[in-house]
Amino acid sequence: MTKQLTEENFIPITNTRYRPNYHVAPTNGWMNDPNGFVYFQGYYHIFYQHYPYAAQWGPMHWGHKRSRDLIHWEGLPIALTPGDSEDTGGVFSGSAIVKDGRLWLVYTGHHYYGDNDPEHFWQNQNLAYSDDGIHFTKYANNPIISQAPDDSSHHFRDPKIWEHNGFYYIILGNQSNNGLGRAILYQSADLFEWQYLGVLDQSQSIAAEGDMWECPDFFTLNGKEILLMSPMNIQPQAYQFKNLYQTGYFIGQFDYTTQKFERNHFQELDHGHDFYASQTLLSPDGRRIVIGWADMWESKFNEKSDGWTGLLTLPRQLILNDDHLTMQPVAETSSLRQEILCQGPLSPTTMLSQHNSAIEIKATLATSNVSLYVKDVLNNDIISLYFDKDTHTFVLNHIDHPNDPRYAFVNELDQLDFNIFVDHSVIEIFVQQGEAVFTERFYIAGTPAISLVSDANSTISGQFTTYRLDSQTI
Repeated sequence: MTKQLTEENFIPITNTRYRPNYHVAPTNGWMNDPNGFVYFQGYYHIFYQHYPYAAQWGPMHWGHKRSRDLIHWEGLPIALTPGDSEDTGGVFSGSAIVKDGRLWLVYTGHHYYGDNDPEHFWQNQNLAYSDDGIHFTKYANNPIISQAPDDSSHHFRDPKIWEHNGFYYIILGNQSNNGLGRAILYQSADLFEWQYLGVLDQSQSIAAEGDMWECPDFFTLNGKEILLMSPMNIQPQAYQFKNLYQTGYFIGQFDYTTQKFERNHFQELDHGHDFYASQTLLSPDGRRIVIGWADMWESKFNEKSDGWTGLLTLPRQLILNDDHLTMQPVAETSSLRQEILCQGPLSPTTMLSQHNSAIEIKATLATSNVSLYVKDVLNNDIISLYFDKDTHTFVLNHIDHPNDPRYAFVNELDQLDFNIFVDHSVIEIFVQQGEAVFTERFYIAGTPAISLVSDANSTISGQFTTYRLDSQTI
């Protein structure tokens, strides 16, 4: 059974000042991790961790939207609600798969022991299904995986499912009983009976790779396997791992016979302050597409007072270049363009946009020392992104994160490439065809002014175009 919703108690949205035009946001209430990213019956479906009764985290539900094109999204009824025996404390994160024309969701059931200690919990794994992609029924014989392995802690969540050579696999985020983050692997012939295969990969140390790996994802790209996940409590270094928790990946080779994964070092996926808990799908045309939560647990969440919290990034195509993943906005984003607001050659100080809150900017210029500025109506610097051509380094500063810059290093280059998306309270900055990406939330009154400025001792040569984007996509 599924617990009934009391929609009359849903929190209303009282102000839309920070609401995005073309990013997925909750209909109301709270949003965090994207879940169940899947293509089914001609639609892309995205589910998400959701609490509809307040603009803060609570017992998790699965919110739901779908799209024909990854850009224009239709809101659907809440797919899963907590409170049944298999998920008394929450319907936590998971994924989706299509089997025999039916859409299956696999998710973590969260349970508290009832002693008022939020860290005293246990978790299991469950199924739900739908024939129309809208109305879901929980599997009668849940849970499909009833408990964590004996050598692990109570952290046992976020199943990602896929099929390979006639078998189904689930990877789960887990913590060993000595406090190391890890990803563990299960196999099934039918989705219902699961065999534990063991540890796919484990943290080499808490400081280097974390003590819990949330939201793991595992897929093949260009003949190599990618383990994408969100490790907790990595020790910050001078130029990386600066967020509270990270999202990143290992690249390697996996043997399905021995279940052995040989991989390289951990790399961050997005270099901004606001990116976490990503999930991917393989599109019908063969692209590996990722979407993430465009926030972080220590984010300001100024929209809370307006009856909603959180949003998702644009869908991004993952591309493997040697030993590095790049991310580019999916090609479908070009359908958002409504008109060219301005374009032309770059000057030492170029105003790229001043009176619009939903825009795309594309700029290409000869390599030089330049700064990108996002300013408020009082000309205060809200976000700045500086590029140093000698060190090939981008440095991002944010007024909401004083003395807490973010960095990205890129390969040597002859020209700079920017692709920037602004949507009211979020900006996504793609540089060098996605070699580095910065996702940032920001909160200002009015519309941002965005400019590109060269150093006093540098020349600037290049072109830019700014587009007004569609405001009716959600």
